[in-house]
Amino acid sequence: MLRALFRSWIVFDKLFNYYHPIHTVLRNSVTVLYSDSSAPTYQVKKMRDQAYRICRDYLSGSWKSISSSDMVFRSISGGMSNFLYYCSLPETHTPLVGEPHQVLMRMYGQIHEGIEAKVTESVIFMMLSERNLGPKLYGIFPGGRLEEYIPARAMTCDELKAPEMSATIARKLAKVHTLNVPINKEPKWLFDKMENWMNFAKNEIRLENLNDEQKKIAVDLLSQDFEKEFVWLRNALIKANSPVLFCHNDLQEGNILVPERASALEDKIVFIDFEYCSYNFRAFDIANHFCEWCFDYSNPDYPHFSAKEEEYPAISQQLNFIRSYLRNFESSCNDNEVSDEINNEDHVLKEVLVFTLASHFLWTLWSIVNAQNSQIEFGYWEYGKARWDAYIQHKNRILKQEDFNFLLKEER
Repeated sequence: MLRALFRSWIVFDKLFNYYHPIHTVLRNSVTVLYSDSSAPTYQVKKMRDQAYRICRDYLSGSWKSISSSDMVFRSISGGMSNFLYYCSLPETHTPLVGEPHQVLMRMYGQIHEGIEAKVTESVIFMMLSERNLGPKLYGIFPGGRLEEYIPARAMTCDELKAPEMSATIARKLAKVHTLNVPINKEPKWLFDKMENWMNFAKNEIRLENLNDEQKKIAVDLLSQDFEKEFVWLRNALIKANSPVLFCHNDLQEGNILVPERASALEDKIVFIDFEYCSYNFRAFDIANHFCEWCFDYSNPDYPHFSAKEEEYPAISQQLNFIRSYLRNFESSCNDNEVSDEINNEDHVLKEVLVFTLASHFLWTLWSIVNAQNSQIEFGYWEYGKARWDAYIQHKNRILKQEDFNFLLKEER
């Protein structure tokens, strides 16, 4: 049963603005609202009929009383291997109590990882849905799932920095970190990703179809001794003594939705994209989020991002986030036992400073891999260079601070 349900894998898994045409490139996707008018009529009808049958069988109720032609249907994604469709009852039909009037149908594309990864993602999605930390889940079918359709837009990079919104994100992240999820609880994800992407960068990259500037960047990046740096970084991260909790691992602005209607502050944001969720060091989630303050992916022109290292949050901004996080973590914590010795703002600040290196290192490698694999128009080599430059600069800064002398000691 599980093999049938999870035979497909999403590589590009994002939701963005549902109402205004955009062309936004983020780590995993391009999403563009369109009506698919360029597709042949027979293909549109075939997809509509398939969507109708799925909604009818999985949602039942009022959905069984309409025909395929009655259902409101449109494509809302232009992703490379992940397809999103909006499905709705016609205005003439009122949904039954507890029944959705509209849903998002997600169709998986080509599988790129094992079935275990698909099972894990679906378990995580279901748990977050049940705890109101993500979109509701209405059905899982072979090749996809039915989700809550949230009239919303993606958060902007500037909005991340607003004090009230930053505190809200921190509170929601703390709730995610308190979850006890029935998956592997060893912090393997971060180091496994780094090692896998390092191996790919070392053995699979071909410098073809690059302009002179890209080739220069690529040659420089590929000349770095990532394996030696990885050994040092892994030891440094372990020494930072950050507790292992359930983490999102990709909390950037494109993965935080701002619903059009919200009754309370906590409801003003919804986390999405759980592809990278795993047990990990808590400081990675926080540090990675802080790094995203420096990278704006809304640039319509190549390389489709802008990097401003000076936008990294000041200590006062970090404390605003961390204090909100700790207050909510302590009040929500159930099974997760984190000692007071490390569950304080001073310790979290130090953890985050070290794990900022992990964020830059990870996405440097991700950029190299996607420069080879992705067909999305994005400056992967340029982005990789920006993250690697930030890694080197940040490492040099913290190694000059007395509080981080322990990082200078080599492992025997």
